[in-house]
Amino acid sequence: MDLKQSVDRLLHIAKEVSPKAFVNHNNELIIEPRNNIYFRLEDVHSVMDLRCKVIAWLSRPSCKGVSHYWQKRIRQIVNEFLGTEFSKDEMDHVYTYLGNDCNRKLCIRFIESGYDLAVLPSAK
Repeated sequence: MDLKQSVDRLLHIAKEVSPKAFVNHNNELIIEPRNNIYFRLEDVHSVMDLRCKVIAWLSRPSCKGVSHYWQKRIRQIVNEFLGTEFSKDEMDHVYTYLGNDCNRKLCIRFIESGYDLAVLPSAK
């Protein structure tokens, strides 16, 4: 699947859960406008970049910062797009080490491992 197909697939998945999802004139993928959940697409040049963005910018709202209603729905988008079944606690662990794009190299290793949580440091 190429990048355009992957972006279209992510937007389709997002619209199933958040019907107001769209890509705006600034090339931002707005997942949930009311809660200001979005990320920029301008520096996404590959499917790997897109997966990294999903993890970096959707891991937080999938476990904290918004209502439980939206946490569950954002987690549903992430899990369906990535082909994972992360729980809220697992997403919190992912957010701790990969959220906000704080460690792109580790994020790529995590993705290449098939989303194996053992790649991430252990919770202390």
